[in-house]
Amino acid sequence: MANQLLEVKNLEVYYGDIQVLWDVSLQVEEGSIVAMVGANGAGKTTLLKTISGLLRAEKGEILFSGERLHNLKAQQIVDRGVVHVPEGRRLFASLTVVENLRLGAYLPRAQALFNESLERVFSLFPVLKNRKDQKAGTLSGGEQQMLAIGRALMAHPKLIMLDEPSLGLSPILVKTIFELINVLNEQKATILLVEQNVNQALKIAHQAYVLKTGKIVMCGKGCDLLEDEEVCKAYIGERAGNR
Repeated sequence: MANQLLEVKNLEVYYGDIQVLWDVSLQVEEGSIVAMVGANGAGKTTLLKTISGLLRAEKGEILFSGERLHNLKAQQIVDRGVVHVPEGRRLFASLTVVENLRLGAYLPRAQALFNESLERVFSLFPVLKNRKDQKAGTLSGGEQQMLAIGRALMAHPKLIMLDEPSLGLSPILVKTIFELINVLNEQKATILLVEQNVNQALKIAHQAYVLKTGKIVMCGKGCDLLEDEEVCKAYIGERAGNR
């Protein structure tokens, strides 16, 4: 039986009186890349915020390594090993690269491994080592995304949730970011990826889910969904013929 690191069961989430997610269920196997794709406004970010404890579900369960997460606070969820890299990166622009990375290691178990984690981040992202004393707000978009991912790695996560990591980047940097996600996975990282770049996301995903107006409408292997005519027509369009 596959080792399911994360299990979301029948999740329903509201913003006030407005329901945003309906009966959402998904599984993330340990060591895999799972993509959640769909149009803007489908509820993808809401799902990640709910898993990370920033929002509360009205119904359903979130299990991580068999433990119920949905009643825990956000800090407790990070301490369990679930780290969320939000859309827009949310860096501290006036702090240096190293200072931002240090904030990622704020939990006691991560603080104890700070030097080891810093070396790993600099090995993955050499440009950050070169910019270590530079303020985060002066970095390029691609460098800021690398820093956001690096900050997450400082927490020693068991699951990394990436929300739109390619957003606003040039095609060359998009390629770089997806290559880095693959490298992390090769290093045994488990990744839940939310992406509007459906073509690229499905190429690297072991498993994928399509979210439409708050509901899971399709799931399967990433390579299978990439070949699905309905998915291509709805979410990939012209790029389908060039993949």
